[in-house]
Amino acid sequence: MLLHLTVHGPATSATLARALGLNTGATSYHLRELARYGFVEEAPRSGRVRERWWRAVPGDRRFPPRSRQSPETRLVMDELNHLAYAADLDLFEQAQRERDAEPGEWGDAFPSSRGTIRLTVDELREFFEEYIALLNRYKRPDADTPAEARTVLTRFLAFPAPAPADNRKETEPS
Repeated sequence: MLLHLTVHGPATSATLARALGLNTGATSYHLRELARYGFVEEAPRSGRVRERWWRAVPGDRRFPPRSRQSPETRLVMDELNHLAYAADLDLFEQAQRERDAEPGEWGDAFPSSRGTIRLTVDELREFFEEYIALLNRYKRPDADTPAEARTVLTRFLAFPAPAPADNRKETEPS
């Protein structure tokens, strides 16, 4: 639900139920729970007065480092990450399929980069904070967003390369 609201914007529980193949009772309950923990909020009313609209609350949500998580929390976080990355990959593949139907600037708007850098743990933390600061520089209220702007999904994934098979320290970056 949170991903749907983030990608597609505000929706009612009925809209979410149809989009996700759930019943409205389940979506209503989960929206209230997400709101209770600050992940979603009521959106300004749109359409019929009795409809309750919800939107994702933007934010930088971080979980405690793995070293401070219980074994149970680690299992949950591992599964959450697995599901989130799989959903992101599905969205990327869908966007790739649909881009041929949209020639022009947005059809060409698929920048990507893959690389490796050698960092200390402190440098990686600093690198990540600079990435978050860059994203925040481009965030703006809906009222200040140009009509031609679209939601752009961004993802940051950085992790240490696996140790070489012979456990020797790498001497040159790949």
